[in-house]
Amino acid sequence: MIPFLELKQVTAAHSSEIHEAVRCVIDSGWYLQGDENRCFEQEYAAYIGTRYCVGVANGLDALNWIFRGYLELGRLQPGDEIIVPANTFIATILAITDNGLKPILVEPDIRTLEMDDSLIEERITDRTKAICIVHLYGRCAYTERIRQICDKYDLLLIEDNAQAHGCKTLDGRRTGSLGDAAGHSFYPGKNLGALGDAGAVTTNDGDLAGAIRSLANYGSSQKYVFQYQGRNSRLDEIQAAVLRVKLKYLDEDNTHRAECAHIYYDHLSELSGVSLPVFLSDVQNVYHLFPVLCERRDELQSFLKENGVQTVIHYPIPPHKQACYRDWNGLSFPITEFIAEHELSLPIGPTIQQEDIRQIADTIGAFLNKD
Repeated sequence: MIPFLELKQVTAAHSSEIHEAVRCVIDSGWYLQGDENRCFEQEYAAYIGTRYCVGVANGLDALNWIFRGYLELGRLQPGDEIIVPANTFIATILAITDNGLKPILVEPDIRTLEMDDSLIEERITDRTKAICIVHLYGRCAYTERIRQICDKYDLLLIEDNAQAHGCKTLDGRRTGSLGDAAGHSFYPGKNLGALGDAGAVTTNDGDLAGAIRSLANYGSSQKYVFQYQGRNSRLDEIQAAVLRVKLKYLDEDNTHRAECAHIYYDHLSELSGVSLPVFLSDVQNVYHLFPVLCERRDELQSFLKENGVQTVIHYPIPPHKQACYRDWNGLSFPITEFIAEHELSLPIGPTIQQEDIRQIADTIGAFLNKD
């Protein structure tokens, strides 16, 4: 069996350092808001290229606190519209609606699977106050056209960087530093993964960073004094210590992912019956996932399983078709729906062997040629 992602192997690659980091936290007797947190925030901010990083409990909270922070600072008002891709994990949408804001869904470009920047301007109204881009699958969703639209209409640019730690533009800027603020998830399976839930916000806005730090600490920046109605959403010391270890190897791991992705492109690009998102040479994608589109997706998934290859669908039901947003169920986003019906994510990760990637590609070729 070739697993979709072998987390045990990912952790084992740096096992001794991780165990030592956790031991030091345990022995310190200080488990929240300590040195590991402060050091990780400084190191991750420096890595991403922002002035501030605020550790929080998870990726959804990171996005949630960005919108809530802007509401508290008066940059957003309840009912304001946020442009967001229709093709995304539901957390992006939840963070908007949880804050009384209105998502305006925009279709992806079928070539890139990221939000189609040519469709954004027609969705802008007097209530539009922000664009939230999602670097889905570890692919850069930022374009200069999106930046120009934000500048033209005075819109906030928010990044959902949950799947793209380390991704770079052509000029070397990392995703998570391209907009006004970015939410990051360190869910264990991510390129930079903790040993449980964890997240962070990066920004160059000191006021926003301060508001988020307070909001995620019950609304308090001074003990027993509460400026906001906040919640407990803090990054704990053990997770921060683990992330500090793994951050040192993130670029190396991403390089391995890219090498594996290139093998997929070399072996699958010319096959009839399966299509890949366009390879972009002007960005350095980090391939959190490797999605392909196939008309016979479910058959292909079953065939791969029978031949020892585990795959996952990202995502079988788009947000506008989910029961929790039943008022949207009648909306039509055909490209998003096409992706949901045809997408299949192939194994990729920091520990998978390149021979396994070639075997997977050969198995897909065998499926497409068997009839």
